[in-house]
Amino acid sequence: MNGTGAAATAPAQPAASAPALYTADEMMTACAARALTSGMTCFVGIGLPSAAANLAQATHAPNLVLIYESGTIGAKPGRLPLSIGDGILAETADAVVSVPEIFNYWLQPGRIGIGFLGAAQIDRFGNINTTVIGETYVKPKVRLPGAGGAPEIAASCREVIVVVRQTRRSFVQRVDFVTSVGYGDGPGRRERLGLTGAGPRKVITDVGVLEPDPATCELTLTGVYPGVSVADVRGRTGWDLAVSGSLEVIRPPSASELSALRRLQAITQGSEGAA
Repeated sequence: MNGTGAAATAPAQPAASAPALYTADEMMTACAARALTSGMTCFVGIGLPSAAANLAQATHAPNLVLIYESGTIGAKPGRLPLSIGDGILAETADAVVSVPEIFNYWLQPGRIGIGFLGAAQIDRFGNINTTVIGETYVKPKVRLPGAGGAPEIAASCREVIVVVRQTRRSFVQRVDFVTSVGYGDGPGRRERLGLTGAGPRKVITDVGVLEPDPATCELTLTGVYPGVSVADVRGRTGWDLAVSGSLEVIRPPSASELSALRRLQAITQGSEGAA
C-alpha cells in the first residue's frame, strides 16, 4: 500500500452487453473467503461473514476452524447457519463449551486468530456500529440488533475482517455509536485502551477492499472488483476516501467458488422451508 492520497487509474468497464456471471454479493463473499486458510481459527458472525467462512471451508480451507459465540468450536455445518443457536453448529462441532468459556478462555487471551464481523455503520477508522442510528442512544432513529459478542471479538482476536455492503449510509465519517472499536480516533488509540488485538486488517465490501494505512490507520482503498471504478467506490463512501498507489483489480469468483456458494445457499433455503 502506497501513499493514501495517490490517484489511481480506474479499471476498464466491461461491455454493457456482457451478461452478469455473478452478483456483487457473490464477488464479495468469494473475496472474503479467500482471506481464510486451512488451520486458521475464525470467530464467525452470522450473515455475510458466516457465508464467506463456510465457503472457505467448503473449498480451499477444509481445516478452517469455525467458532461461533454460542460455544461451538470446529463447527462444520455444511450449510449456512440461520443463527448462532442453529442446532447444526452443535451437531457438527468438535466441541461445545459454555459461552463464558468461549469468551474468557478462548477469545480474550488472544487464542483466536481472526474475527469475521459485519456492520450497520463503519467509519474511516474502522469503528463499527450495530447499536443505534441517530444522535442519541435514548431516542434513536433506528435501534439495531446490538453488540452481541462483537466488541470482544474486535478487541481480542489477533486480527479482524469486516464484511459489509458499501453505501453512504453504512460508510460514514463518524459512526453514531461505537459498538466495536476499530482504531478509535487514529494511531495509538487501541493501545491506550488496552486492546490486545491488531484491529481491522481488511474491510471487504461489494465493490472492493479497504485496508488501514500503516501511518494514519485510516481505511484506504486497496482493491476493486472487475468493472468497478474508483469513482464508484468514492460515491459510496461518506468521507474523502484515500486510494492506494498500487490499486489492485481483484479476480472474479471462479466456477468452483460460485458452485460451492450457490450449493450452500440452496441447501440453506431448503432447510428453512423444512423448519
